[in-house]
Parts: sequence; C-alpha cells; structure tokens
Amino acid sequence: MVGLGIAWRLAGRATVTVFDRGKAGAGASHAAAGMLAACCEAEPGEEALVALGRESQSRWPNFADELLRASGIDVELRREGTLLLALTADDHAEIAHRLEFQRRLDLPLEWLSAADTRKREPHLAGKIAGALFSPEDHQVDNRKLVQALRIAAETTGVTIHEHRAVKEIAVQGGKATGVVFEDGATERADMVVLAAGARSRTIGGLPPDRRPPVRPVKGQMLALRMDAKAPLVNHVLWAPGAYLVPRRDGRLIVGATVEEKGFDDSITAGGVMALLDAAWRAVPAVEELPIDEIWVGHRPGSRDDAPILGPGPLDGLFYATGHHRNGILLAPVTADAMARLILDNVVEPAIRPFGLERFLPARAAE
Repeated sequence: MVGLGIAWRLAGRATVTVFDRGKAGAGASHAAAGMLAACCEAEPGEEALVALGRESQSRWPNFADELLRASGIDVELRREGTLLLALTADDHAEIAHRLEFQRRLDLPLEWLSAADTRKREPHLAGKIAGALFSPEDHQVDNRKLVQALRIAAETTGVTIHEHRAVKEIAVQGGKATGVVFEDGATERADMVVLAAGARSRTIGGLPPDRRPPVRPVKGQMLALRMDAKAPLVNHVLWAPGAYLVPRRDGRLIVGATVEEKGFDDSITAGGVMALLDAAWRAVPAVEELPIDEIWVGHRPGSRDDAPILGPGPLDGLFYATGHHRNGILLAPVTADAMARLILDNVVEPAIRPFGLERFLPARAAE
C-alpha cells in the first residue's frame, strides 16, 4: 500500500512501475484494522512520530476525497473518534499516567466518566471505570483503501507487476540503476523506491548496514459479524488486550496479537482465545456474534518501531518502509512527502527525523 500511494503521487510527473512479490497491497495493509490513531497511542519518546501522525491525520480528509474522485471507491473515513476503555481502577491509573504526557503535546483528549462512556457505547460491560475519548483518532476501511490506491495509480498510468519478486537492487558506479528479479532478469530505472514492507531487509544489493532494519511483527486478527443496522460498537474501541473496530457493513474487527515469530503465519488457539476474551470482557454481547474471518498479518517493524523515510545510501535510491502499526495512518504524508523528495529533492520537515541515518554510527552516517 505504501508503494501504491507513492506511485500514485509520482505518476503525474514520472513513468512509474511497481513490482510486488505477491498481489499488490495484499500484505500488512490488507491485514490491518485501518485505525488513524495518532493521539491515544502517543507515548513518551515518540514526540517526532506523534507530530508525523498528526500531520498525516490532517491530510486524510483531502486524501480520501481525492481517492474517491480518482477511483470511485469510498474508503469510508469514519469520524466518530476513538475510546480508550478502562475496565478497572488500575486501567484508569495507567491511562491517566500517559495522559499527562499527551496533554503536554496539546493532544485533543478527554476523560469520560463511566456514565458518559456508556452513553456513547451502551453495550459495554456492566462495570467500567470510564474511558479516554480521542475525537480526532478516526478510521478507514484499509481493504477499500488498497483497492482505491490501485485503481487510482493504474488510472494515472502506473504499471503494476504482481507475483514478480525482486531479489536485489541493481547498482552501478555508486548509483541504483534498477532491480534484479529472482530469475536473474533486470529492470532498469532512474530511481528505485524500496517499499517492501516487512521484507524490505531481505532485498539484496546493499551492504548489510544499509539494508533497512525492518523485521516482521506477527499479528493475529479476526472479524465478527454484527447487525449493520444495530451494531454493538460504534466507535473504535481500545480495550485492555484488544481493539475493536466497527465497519459500516457490520463487520467488527478484533485485533491484534504482537508476536516476534518471523514470517510464521499460523493461527493459534491461544492467540484467538486471547483476542476473544479481551473483546468479551469489554463488550459481553460479542459472544453471540458469528466469526466472519480469522487471519494473520506481518507488520514491518523497524528497530525503533518508527518508519524509515528518505534517501538511501546510493544515488537514486529511496526508503519508504518500517511503518509498523501506522501504515494506514501515515499513508497520506508518506505518499506526499516521498513524491516531493523524489521529484523535487525537498525533504518535508515532518519526515526529516526518520531517515536511515539514525541507525548508523555517526561516522558512517556522514
């Protein structure tokens, strides 16, 4: 999805070709929940990432409108906001501790009493301590987003090759000159954007310390089926141990485990049980809902769980990877900023802290 977004933004001024080892957009973006959570997840040490997320949040309405015009697909930007639920006094204390930091960043967050929380979500558990309300943390349908980006990109002239795995970046004279495929064939290019998600580090052609330090972070997820006309949940709901994301068609996304297990794609009883238990503790009535789908995704996690955006160590090479849990949130700013960098050699201030050089020794980064 990151690659499709950049390709779409580049297409008006460049000839763009996208290569994907599988189906375009079928990786982490397909598996995600579509939350645009820049505020309620903010933690100390993430000030630059919060600023990047807030910048991208501000671009989402226009981004969604442009995609609708370009593709005919409504990505369903929903603006009910997000509730961070506290079931117990301990949950409340933990939220309150983080809220002190979040308020220092002037984030628009509001603590709601148990009664006020229940007014917003009447199907919550019988005993709750309250909730933190984040009115600007919204959601989109990530699968419709992928579809829209693909149509928009192809409509503007982008060529997409699926099931065409890139083995390495072609390098000549200190410049990226294209890509080499698994079968040995080469595609020449003036510029190369490495946006291979969780597999970005597996792309060869670069010295080991110049490969983006991105690893797969496994997440198991499931979807329950609500009555679309009378949904049990109306806001994005963060509960202890799980999040619940309602879709307009009645699906209720429940996620997600966080597992350091490489590219393992097995669905486990323990993972599914933990998610269902957490969802049930927050909204007991989910026990009556049928299970619609269960799946696994692999988030592209960098060493500090923030994205890697910017020029690479070779002329003509650019990185756009490592978005971890924020790929959907950061889609607009990533596409816009990377296109400006590639076409105009302008580094937007929001992405400046996220270059690969932050992982390199000071001398090597010079």
